[in-house]
Amino acid sequence: MRNRSVPLREVHVWEMPVRLYHWINALCIVSLCITGYLIGDPPAFTTSTEAYANYWFGTVRFVHFSSAFLFFFNFVFRTYWGFVGNEFSRWYHFIPYSKKHWMEIKDVIMVDVLQVTNKKIDSIGHNNLAAFIYFMTFLIFLLQSLTGFGMYSAMSSSFFPKLFAWIVPFLGGDMHVRQIHHILMWGFILFAMVHVYLVFYHDYIERRGITSSMIGGWKFIEEDVIERHEKEKD
Repeated sequence: MRNRSVPLREVHVWEMPVRLYHWINALCIVSLCITGYLIGDPPAFTTSTEAYANYWFGTVRFVHFSSAFLFFFNFVFRTYWGFVGNEFSRWYHFIPYSKKHWMEIKDVIMVDVLQVTNKKIDSIGHNNLAAFIYFMTFLIFLLQSLTGFGMYSAMSSSFFPKLFAWIVPFLGGDMHVRQIHHILMWGFILFAMVHVYLVFYHDYIERRGITSSMIGGWKFIEEDVIERHEKEKD
């Protein structure tokens, strides 16, 4: 655990667009997972009320499709921001292209996963393992969007979904696409559980304000870490 007496400096790490993307993405994933599960395994509801009151499944589908569009275009915006945002949000930060990046990935695994060492990880933004995992989730986001719109294209006459009509035959048919889409949903759920755990774990251990940083954008970093980071940039 970090010593509270160590001098810390405020660093604005997460810009407003990144924070908005994060929370919109989180809400979309919750909505998509709940409605997607219901679509995949709908419960049988029967009532004696008017027919319009039994149209709950249509509402579930509408929420799922609306969330899917918001999820996709939010992802498109984040892709764009990866080219124009600050150093902590740019794509080169998410792809391990140097020996230093891979060494930090190894160190984080030893500390967070295997817990065999207590080595200090000095990343200001995401550490390199987290960044690489997020990059892999971006690829999964893309695949989930492609399979979802591919299935939707069969029931929609709109221009945009029809752009993805080639996905279903390309991936081997409707059943294969549905299976991929369903498996990826459980991947989202598992990732969310691990993500929330690690955020609170690092917030407690590092005491850098990692949880609140995705609300206000600021993290609290040791002076020596910032100085070393600025020298590496120069």
